[in-house]
Amino acid sequence: MTELTETLELKLVDPNVHKHRKLCETKQAYQDALEAAFNANCTSQSAANDVVVNYDLSGYAKNALKKYVPQFCGGSYNAKELHDDPPVRFTNEGPKLDHKPQNAIEWYVKIPHHADYHLWLPAQPNPDQREWLEALHVGDAAMGECRLFDRDGEWYFHIVATRDVKEQESISAETPIGVDIGEASLLTVCHRDERGSPTTPNLWNDEGKTVRQLRETYFTATQRLQKRGSERLAESYGDELWRHIDHILHTVTSEVVAYADQFENPVLVLEDLTHIRENMDYGAFMNRRLHGWGFAKMHTQLRYKAAEKGIRVETVNPAYTSKTCHCCGEQGYRPDQATFKCSNDECWVSEYQADVNAALNIADRYLSGESHSREDTSGDDSAEDGGRLTVPQDSQADVVSSARPSAGAEQMTLGTYAS
Repeated sequence: MTELTETLELKLVDPNVHKHRKLCETKQAYQDALEAAFNANCTSQSAANDVVVNYDLSGYAKNALKKYVPQFCGGSYNAKELHDDPPVRFTNEGPKLDHKPQNAIEWYVKIPHHADYHLWLPAQPNPDQREWLEALHVGDAAMGECRLFDRDGEWYFHIVATRDVKEQESISAETPIGVDIGEASLLTVCHRDERGSPTTPNLWNDEGKTVRQLRETYFTATQRLQKRGSERLAESYGDELWRHIDHILHTVTSEVVAYADQFENPVLVLEDLTHIRENMDYGAFMNRRLHGWGFAKMHTQLRYKAAEKGIRVETVNPAYTSKTCHCCGEQGYRPDQATFKCSNDECWVSEYQADVNAALNIADRYLSGESHSREDTSGDDSAEDGGRLTVPQDSQADVVSSARPSAGAEQMTLGTYAS
């Protein structure tokens, strides 16, 4: 027998106004407690307890904070600053699952709010993880830490589950990791586990924002200096900014290689960008930004840094990686820079983070057997209705509130799942 661990993702389906408010309250209280404990540099559980005990959170969230904060403050994470939007963590004693197979939405999750006050919410799981969810529900898998996320107004719940399974006869010898180089997120990496489920991705969004700001500052300032005839000053100013950008690129590409190095037999899969520059035409402003972007530089850095670690790098055709659904393969579209929408109504993916979707497509193209050198590519890339529910009861205080007419008497299924 082998012990396996899987992070199960459930999308909370259409919380009504009351429950949405309660989720927001939980998130805000948790963020306030985390920030206070971090600022107090709580390096022990007892020190963290003295801080978080004063916040209006369930004991399950407080206990998770007491374990997490010492690791965050000089422990295994050794973080120097807080993440902009941290998930709400709970120990495994609080959250519960319920299964109602007769309903349009079968699964429900209990999320602790504070003290003895909790919320039951319908949830849409990743269909690829159904077997794990059923094992967890019947007790064949153990629940670990749980996390609540808010992604652009939509709520997700992650459950770390562990179970013993028979030894698998064959496991893929390689771990292809898709790498998407972009304008918003400087780099995005993601891969699938041995069951084909997307893993938790890494996105370097802040670094992308910083580089965009530096490049825009450089362009604006040098234009002004050149108009004043200060060519040497403009050149010196530009050199300093580009050294800063180069430092960021080196840092990020090193982190990508370190991320890949933690897996068995990793393969970094990049888009072959031979023709990307001549195929770009997004208007004068975007062309200036994209034609000056460090695609080739990051490719080069990833290649030699991966080689130093003994990690192979492969390239695949970049055509439509950001406009194809990683689940069903249908063409979709991007209503904004960060969002991909699938056009297939029957696909369980309705909306996905666009850079993560692209990274998965890049990895999948290698898995499908496509791999070639930089000279062999062509093409370019820019980048069920209704259902009445029989639901578990919320805690008493929530039952009273949700019984009001404004809260709504029923919930409707979205029929889709998104990451």
